[in-house]
Parts: sequence; C-alpha cells; structure tokens
Amino acid sequence: MSLNPSIPPNSSNPPLAAGTSGHALITPKHARKPRAIPDGTIYFNRDLSWLEFNKRVLAQAADQEMPLLERLRFISIFTSNLDEFFMKRVGLVKRQVHAGIDTLSPEGMKPRQVLNAIHEAVVALQHEQARLVHNVLLPALAEQGIHILTWNELSEKDRASAHEWYKANVFSALTPLAIDPSHRFPFISNMSENLAIAADPPISRDDGPGLDDADNAVYARVKLPHKIRTYVPLQARPGDSSLRFIMLREIILNNLHELFPGVHLREVSGFRVTRSAGIQKDDIDAANLLQSVEADLKQRKFARVVRIEIDADPPPATLHWLRDKLNIDLQDVYERATHLDLLSLTELCDLDRPDLKFKPWKPIVPPRLANVGVERTAANFFAQVRKQDILVHHPYESFHASVERFIAAAASDPDVLAIKQTLYRTSPDSPFIENLVRAAESGKQVACLVELRARFDEDRNVRFARRLEKAGVHVVYGVLGLKTHCKVSLVVRRESRGLRCYAHLGTGNYHPRTAQLYTDVGLLTCDPDITSDVVHLFNFLTGLAVTQTYPTLLVAPVSMRERYNQLIAREIDLAKRGRPARIIAKLNSMEDRDITQRLYEASKAGVKIDLICRGFCCLRPGVTNLSENIRVVSVLGRFLEHSRIFHFSAGLEDPLDGDWYISSADWMYRNLSNRVEAAVPVRDREARSRLKRILDTNLQDGKQAWDLKPDGSWTKRTPSADAQPESPQAVGSFDVMMREAMQGWPRVE
Repeated sequence: MSLNPSIPPNSSNPPLAAGTSGHALITPKHARKPRAIPDGTIYFNRDLSWLEFNKRVLAQAADQEMPLLERLRFISIFTSNLDEFFMKRVGLVKRQVHAGIDTLSPEGMKPRQVLNAIHEAVVALQHEQARLVHNVLLPALAEQGIHILTWNELSEKDRASAHEWYKANVFSALTPLAIDPSHRFPFISNMSENLAIAADPPISRDDGPGLDDADNAVYARVKLPHKIRTYVPLQARPGDSSLRFIMLREIILNNLHELFPGVHLREVSGFRVTRSAGIQKDDIDAANLLQSVEADLKQRKFARVVRIEIDADPPPATLHWLRDKLNIDLQDVYERATHLDLLSLTELCDLDRPDLKFKPWKPIVPPRLANVGVERTAANFFAQVRKQDILVHHPYESFHASVERFIAAAASDPDVLAIKQTLYRTSPDSPFIENLVRAAESGKQVACLVELRARFDEDRNVRFARRLEKAGVHVVYGVLGLKTHCKVSLVVRRESRGLRCYAHLGTGNYHPRTAQLYTDVGLLTCDPDITSDVVHLFNFLTGLAVTQTYPTLLVAPVSMRERYNQLIAREIDLAKRGRPARIIAKLNSMEDRDITQRLYEASKAGVKIDLICRGFCCLRPGVTNLSENIRVVSVLGRFLEHSRIFHFSAGLEDPLDGDWYISSADWMYRNLSNRVEAAVPVRDREARSRLKRILDTNLQDGKQAWDLKPDGSWTKRTPSADAQPESPQAVGSFDVMMREAMQGWPRVE
C-alpha cells in the first residue's frame, strides 16, 4: 500500500467495483482450479478431503435462505477452520517434507505434492471467500443499514472523531519496532495482525529520498493490539439509523505518521503468520505430564512458521525481507484477496439485529426430567434413571437439565459416595469443575481425569487440574502413551440394597457452551452391565490395572477395533446368505484404512452401507466392483453435527432389533488405536427409535445434505418439488429436529 501521493499505486490493482464499500477485490495471480484427486486410488487424501469439507462450510455463506448475519458468521468459521488446519495439518505435512520423506502414500501422493495441492486449493477457496464477502455480503449488509467503510469514505467529521478515539484508546498501546543493525527482528506471535513498513532512512541522502531504490529502505513492524475490537463503530448521524464501522487497521494506517514523526514511509503491507501447533508428546512419563505440557506450551509460541498471509501484490523487497526473516518458502505465502479481517466478522454477527439471525433456540428439558431438579432433592433424578435409560439429544434437549444436573445432583446428594469423570474440553466457567470441587469439599471421593493434551485447550486444562487438586479432587492425566478422549461420568450411590452405579456416556465434550452449538447424544443409565464396565474403565484410567476385557462397552484401544471388525464381518456373512445386511455410521470423520478396506469388502458382498460423515472422508464411494453399495452423506447447517451413532442390522428385518452404539470415537486410526475411547450399546427400544429417527432424518435431508461423488467432489441436494412441506426433504434436518423436540419425538415402530 502506497503512503505517498508521489508513489503510484500498484498497476495490477483494479478500480473499485460497485458495492465493495471501498475495498478492491483482488484476484490472486496464483488462483486456479484445485488439483483433482488422483484417479485409480481407493482412498482420498485426508487433507484435500478436509479442504472439501471447509468448502462446504463456505457454501453456507452463499445460501440465500440463511439469515444474513449467520452467513457472515460462516465466513468467520471458514477462516477459523483454515487457521487450525494450517497449525495442525499443514505443520505436520511440512515436517514430513523437512524430514526428507518422499514416499507415495496409499492415496498416491508424496508430502511435497500434498503441500502443492493444499496451496492451490486454499488460494482458490480464499478467492471465493473474498468474492462472496465483497460482491454478495457487503452489499446485502449495506441494504440492511450496516456499512463497513474505508478511511477515504469518511467525512472530515468522522475522521476527526475516529482520530480522537484512536488517540484515547489505541495510540499508547502501539509499539513501533525498527529493524536495523541495532534493532533485531522482533518475534512475530502466532495469528497476530501486523504491519510491515518500508521507510526511507531517517538521515536523508544528498540525491533525494531514493524512492526507486529499494535497497536503501529501512523496515519497521507495528503489531495491531488484539484486545481492541477490530470493527470500530462510528458515531451515528442525525436522522440516520444505519450502523457504520471502520476497521481498526484502517484507522492505524491513516495515522501512522504519528508513530513515525518526520520519517518518509514508502510502503505498508499488512501480514499475519501462522505457526505450527507442534508435535504432541504422547509417550511422556505420566508422572511428569503436567510439567511437560506446561513446558511445551511455552515452546509452542516459537514453533516454525507454516504460513504468512500478506496484502495482495506486496512490494517484492518487503516480501523478500519477511521471507528471509521468517525462514519460509514462497509456497508458504498467501496473498490476501481482501483487506477485511474476516476472522473478526463475528463482532458484527453479534449485533442486535434479530431479524438477520436465526430465531433463538431454547433447548427443551427432556420430558422425563421436566419435574426433576436439584432443589427437589437429587434422589428424584436418580429415580428417573432407575426407571429407564434416558437418551438425550443436544442441543435440541437441554444439556443443563440433563448432563450438568446429573453431576450437580451427585454433588449435593448425601447418599452419593463417589463421582468420577473424564474431562477433555470444557468451558472456562465450567459448572462441572464447580460441582466436582463442591463434592470433594463435602467429603465425597472425587476423581477426575483431565486430558492435558487436548489440542489448543492445554493451558486451560492445566489450570483446571491445579484447581481441582487444591480442592482435594484426585486428578489423573491418563494412560501412558494414550490420549483419553472418551466422555464418561460415574456416580456411586448408597441405596437400600447396597451400592448402585449410575453413568453418563456421551459423544460430545462436557462443555456447556459447545453443547448449544453441536449436535450430540448421551445415555444416562444404571444398567449394571454398562456401569460395571465403566467402573473397570475408571480403574484402568486412574489405577495400575493392566489391560482389561469389557463385556459390554467397546473400549479403544482394547476392544473397539476388534469388535467393529467382527460386526462388519457378520454383516458380510449375512449378505452372502441372503439375510438383511446393513451398516449405518454417523461420524465426524472417516479415515481408518483398515475399516475402509473392510467396508469395501462388505460393499462387494452386497451389504448396504450409509456413512453420514460431516467432515472429511477418505473412503471413495460409488466405485464399481469396490464401493457401489456405499453412500456418503454430509449434513451442514445451523448446528455442527458431532454425534457418533453406529447401527448394524444383525440380519434382522426391524432395525430396532439390530445392534446400536453411540461413541466418542470416529473411524480414524488415532481414535481406534491411539486413544482411550468408549462406545456404549443402546439397549432401550425407545432410545433406539430416537437414534433411528436421527439417522433417517439426516439420510432423507434434501436441503442441508451433500453427497460425496466417486471423484471426491460433493454435490448439494435440493428439495424435490413433491417434498412434503415439513419433511427433512423440504426443510432439512435441523428444522425437523427442533420442531419434533417441541412437539414430542415421534415413535418409530
């Protein structure tokens, strides 16, 4: 960006298009169609498949039937997803390249080829994202009286007001850092927004400022403060009810002369770096895990840079300087197609404009728990579980009135002797932490497994662990070499006939906030077969028990993979004998190659297989003589599909008579082989009918579902003309589930 009128703007920048609110939409010169998945392979590459998932997320922003601010939120979600993808997955692939790994993967690609394909796909996706924002969403926002303006679009009064706000709230927090022989290149923190500034040397030369000589430039860096809102509201104008915003960066850019008085600034380029999340050490001595994770967190911020995002058409000298200082390849450079901070658009999504958002959803209290509360004695809660297993489906049913209340009731019940729980992720103000502390302080035996290696939640979990320990909770950090990912709680209660155990096993984290956004299922039960296995599972997690057998639960890495293999093999045998044979699996991700091969064998044997896979899928469906009996569907929309549900027909005509499981684990190698996971059988017929209804609704979805094609592309379904008005085919899964939650779940006979 030129800061001096005597310096012509980059000629490659097109004139501002109508409706772009002053922001030029720049087509990246490297943008081209994403590379096709290689033919002849039986697997899709995991990372390219994930990018296809994020493409489907981006497509939500293009859905004209979705409320405007919700479409804007999906722009931010797409950006956040991509940030995490680079930190985790691109960081891993780059480590493979740097280690000299050059072998073909089963999907027929070398690590370097994967990086190339990722770069091409990301550039194309980000260009489409910018096109949606500038050509579609910003004009639509303007029609609704919401404007994002540039400095040039402000009146003199607005500029004066913005400058006054800047002096009062921003200027003192900025630190201009010169980089020269006496000032080292500063540390650039992960995901921070920065300005790289090229300037004339403070001492002028005899032959003038040297505007055409990049070699004599000096550089500086300014980091934008991250605790100040990105989209700054401007003062309302008399008689005008519209909302006007300007980006913090715009204000800083146009007041840089106050940070560099007397200095001739040549060019400014905004940039942001992404650093690798690093390698998690799963093989450390559990006794030292807390200290090791704390040390790793300190080192992570210095991890290798895997991406730099920079304004389009940056000055070559500035880009060369940044690449040299950050030690990155040209392939790691991503030129931005927009100057807007897309991650921070959530600030606008939270505006008080209910007409531009989804109608708020208030989860219903599960009917059997509607008149049960801690204040009405905790014993009533446990009495309901004794009567019959309770399946809960969030966020349609209240997480607070079921799962949170389960632990709260246990903490307050004088007859409860012990509470045990696994915590992988939870909220900063988690009621589970509060109730476990309260239970321990009241004299109950409380044990909590805190997974310190939960990616990006390590720091929070370390703090939780220390707080629980101070309260007298027995805190453990898991099994040597394995992450603990299962979502399990156990309550041991003294009753008239002795001790009785109650358990909750779920598909999602004990996280009250994400429970409002993610669809998950959980089972509250006191089935002695199940709770006996849960007791042994906690003994395995907290004690010195060797690997155990679990007659009822499927526990990874002990028995889960083997049992799934047996169930698939049984369906193959049934199909060959002409019996009903079907598999339905609802997952977040599908990657495990051994399970994939077995599903291919099942398909060839005639087993009908439906995979409802929200995220990436490495299995290639619909290939003749391989997977023609496999269908893969993805459902995206208002909530994040997160539940894992598995059904195997067992040769029975009535699906409710087959095998049903809910699980914390996807069909991924890490879940089945390198983590402690649990799948629980659902035996109650009413609960099974609920699970069947979830699967049927997703499979019938004609509005928010996508079908995976043999070439790796996804096609979105559209409602058919003859679809019933309130059916999944017409309105999609989420509307159907919300309506049925309010009206009462239909029985499936």
